[in-house]
Amino acid sequence: MIRSKFILKYVLGILFFIAGIGHFVKPEIYLKIMPPYLPFPILLIYISGFCESIFGLMLCFHKTSRIASWLIIALLIAIFPANIHMALHPEIFPQIPQIVLWIRLPFQGLLIFWAYCYTKN
Repeated sequence: MIRSKFILKYVLGILFFIAGIGHFVKPEIYLKIMPPYLPFPILLIYISGFCESIFGLMLCFHKTSRIASWLIIALLIAIFPANIHMALHPEIFPQIPQIVLWIRLPFQGLLIFWAYCYTKN
């Protein structure tokens, strides 16, 4: 159990790191996701990508993994409006089945729980 928790922590960290890099490689994808009421969308995309990458890396190091877990949770909460925006506007994402857009919402809760598992030493 402890070994799998250890491995899953690195999986989560790597997933966040890769997802964060994606913000810089293909920012146009994230522009569609960004709710229109938020100002400076490209800046927010780069900031969130930077945070995802850094927090993912931090999760992989023992000294910073606890704070990284809390930061990942905060980030997941902060980007939740984008997931709601996607679910409410499936016409913007015709290539993604509508059910997938709605499944992303509870999946966000699973990611929060996954990160929460590493908030204790």
